[in-house]
Amino acid sequence: PALRRDWKPSWKTLMDSTTATAELGWTVHPPSGWEEVSGYDENMNTIRTYQVCNVFESNQNNWLRTKYIRRRGAHRIHVEMKFSVRDCSSIPNVPGSCKETFNLYYFESDFDSATKTFPNWMENPWAKVDTIAADESFSQVDLGGRVMKINTEVRSFGPVSKNGFYLAFQDYGGCMSLIAVRVFYRKCPRVIQNGAVFQETLSGAESTSLVAARGSCITNAEEVDVPIKLYCNGDGEWLVPIGRCMCKAGYESVENGTVCRGCPSGTFKASQGDEGCIHCPINSRTTSEGATNCVCRNGYYRADSDPLDMPCTTIPSAPQAVISSVNETSLMLEWTPPRDAGGREDLVYNIICKSCGSGRGACTRCGDNVQFSPRQLGLTEPRIYISDLLAHTQYTFEIQAVNGVTDQSPFSPHFASVNITTNQAAPSAVSIMHQVSRTVDSITLSWSQPDQPNGVILDYELQFFEKLALLGRSSWV
Repeated sequence: PALRRDWKPSWKTLMDSTTATAELGWTVHPPSGWEEVSGYDENMNTIRTYQVCNVFESNQNNWLRTKYIRRRGAHRIHVEMKFSVRDCSSIPNVPGSCKETFNLYYFESDFDSATKTFPNWMENPWAKVDTIAADESFSQVDLGGRVMKINTEVRSFGPVSKNGFYLAFQDYGGCMSLIAVRVFYRKCPRVIQNGAVFQETLSGAESTSLVAARGSCITNAEEVDVPIKLYCNGDGEWLVPIGRCMCKAGYESVENGTVCRGCPSGTFKASQGDEGCIHCPINSRTTSEGATNCVCRNGYYRADSDPLDMPCTTIPSAPQAVISSVNETSLMLEWTPPRDAGGREDLVYNIICKSCGSGRGACTRCGDNVQFSPRQLGLTEPRIYISDLLAHTQYTFEIQAVNGVTDQSPFSPHFASVNITTNQAAPSAVSIMHQVSRTVDSITLSWSQPDQPNGVILDYELQFFEKLALLGRSSWV
């Protein structure tokens, strides 16, 4: 993920000579070297400065030491120096020992222990930071034109570990003015990045150091990739984002990713992620802010398999225009789809068969002997063939229209019904036959009426065969 750049590196000032309202009172060695005077900054504001210009005397070794500066937890110290150096060539009759540079040193201490003689005025125990050279030197002509050219140089040193330190500036034969000294340390500011808060973090001890900072998810966000880290570099800049947090379900990212806001009323967000809240689908609403789904309005439902962004739907109306065609004990039913499918595409039909007999008794469900083609439940086409019905029997058939939310509704499915009466059909076969008597040339038989006479039986057909005959004979009785 890209690192946001709408913040700036920050710093904490430990000492600033330009804020002094009285004498700075720094220590000089020897007394004939650096001198504190009132001067001007680049905006011509009056400030306290130190200057030295012993260019006509050889073997100069002039030291200027600041007061004790507390570290305040910093690991690396930055020093900004504003100064002007006179061009040696602009000074008449100047000896070859004239310099246009000076040295910067520091000395660490756990307490304010310096005296006029301690630490010794030499490179050891003092630690040298750098030799400071001017980018621009000024001449008397510059001053006459009221143009003050001020050099600004920044140096850093570390790691520092004791409670505080001193700075020292060593002149060895220049003509210069130390206009301002600011001592500070860099830090990465508090920032919200990748959905996480990273608190203010001090830069590392080295200029190339990367200090890892752990982040915590902003309110109503959840970790996605862990660990959540940013790295603070030596310049007080955040680098290398690792991990992220995302707004949880019911919340969306706003204000450039710094806030997870609850979905406004009438909108929802079903899962964790970067996407925003979306409006409730048709026939649904929310009951509060921060909704993870929308509740269906009265009379509308959502199937378990329906996605949350799908409109709520209802049960279908009844099938229409039922046509029945009876053929003896079989039946063909056809109909047209409901006027309203409930807003869904998973409409199917169920067939309920009821036998009403020939009397005035209540109808009962048909037995298992009735056959339905292609099936009784879950029909996708508006037609069905029904067979093996009883002859001369009244039936009622209900054609139910159902869909994916019918089970969610407290009401029964809507249906269209049709009443039919079957015709006479061939009787079933005689199942048992008995021999009553026989003589030499006759035989008497008896049998029971078929189980399903399917109407009034007019006659029976009897076939018989002689056992020794090659061809059988039949006779009507």
